[in-house]
Amino acid sequence: MEFITQIIGLLQVDALIQQYGTLTYVILFMIIFIETGLVVMPLLPGDSLLFAAGAVAATTDVLDPWLLIPLLIVAALLGDNLNYFVGKYFSAQIKKHERILFFKREYLLETEAFYAKHGGKTVIMARFIPIIRTIAPFVAGAGSMAYGRYILFCIAGAILWVPSLTLLGYFFGNLPFVKHNFELVIFGIIAVSLMPMFVHFIKNKLSAGKSV
Repeated sequence: MEFITQIIGLLQVDALIQQYGTLTYVILFMIIFIETGLVVMPLLPGDSLLFAAGAVAATTDVLDPWLLIPLLIVAALLGDNLNYFVGKYFSAQIKKHERILFFKREYLLETEAFYAKHGGKTVIMARFIPIIRTIAPFVAGAGSMAYGRYILFCIAGAILWVPSLTLLGYFFGNLPFVKHNFELVIFGIIAVSLMPMFVHFIKNKLSAGKSV
């Protein structure tokens, strides 16, 4: 419960502005960079933070959405690239050992097969799914996905992800219902983001049941 409280605290962008002013740009940049760049930090807010930042940008002169959006696109791209090359560095070790940290060799092989089947669009889809968003670049690097191919889809994903959620917050985040039920809306965004992962999990369970 304390962890959830801390996450909600990060989403109080207006409070960050009151305390740090224009340094809020740096704080938002670092949160997005860390969430996408450090494979061990997948639980930082991403979608919900972009929505909250957009909502606050609509009511304050401190955050300019036309500066904020390009800045956070850069943060997402830098994070993804760091994650990709860390994965590439550990690729040989993962394939030699059964497990490194929470990565099993079988997960890497399954993901390589998934990338081969669905192509680079997987990188774009992963951008909109919490946790998977953080793990996908690492696995793409560890699975030896060609960087030239990866970076094109990585850029497309960042350009779709950051503006869509930030502008959604900018235009709709200050509606009376949203303002009065901010935490519920944030949890709703998280729930919708996690839905594809939940559906995939259910399908796997059903398939496993049929094969028994």
